[in-house]
Amino acid sequence: MVKYGLDYTRCRWILPLLLGIGVIFGIIALAGRGWLESQTLPYVHQASLWESCRRPQQGGEWNCESLMGYAWGRAAAATYLVGFILLVICFALAIIAFAIDTLRFNFIRGIGGLLFVAAVFSIMGLVIYPVKFSTEIEMTGINMFSWAYGFGWTTAIMEICLGFFFCCLPNYEDQILGNVKPTYFYSSP
Repeated sequence: MVKYGLDYTRCRWILPLLLGIGVIFGIIALAGRGWLESQTLPYVHQASLWESCRRPQQGGEWNCESLMGYAWGRAAAATYLVGFILLVICFALAIIAFAIDTLRFNFIRGIGGLLFVAAVFSIMGLVIYPVKFSTEIEMTGINMFSWAYGFGWTTAIMEICLGFFFCCLPNYEDQILGNVKPTYFYSSP
């Protein structure tokens, strides 16, 4: 943003926009039923963060069991949900921080720190779920952790990367605000 001459006033909404995309990915992960799915026929197993569903045969009726009956299910859901709530708070704070004309760079560094905390909680939930699910719940056939689980990891990776951006942005305060005289690398013949 700084090195290639992008103006701060034009690019100030890029980071909050990326946080908004992370929030959307987090909603997809929380609501998605594709955390675990059967990979081959017959498709007999499908699970979300909240429940595990089976059917005895292809075309049969799904029987669902809540994962909230397991301590690890509650722990995985709670930690991922705490990480998501922290991400939403960071999104709101970023909107406020970038909407103010005089940008407060210490405030932005705090958002970066909070994003790292959100990433830790999200990763804890994303690690607890597959480890305990595969040991506690009987699975038949070949199963894979699927698209909604992938959206959860994408959200966690975005939290880490955006945390670095928010923490490093204050290092370029003068360049962003236009307080540094540009240097031109031109030599006359």
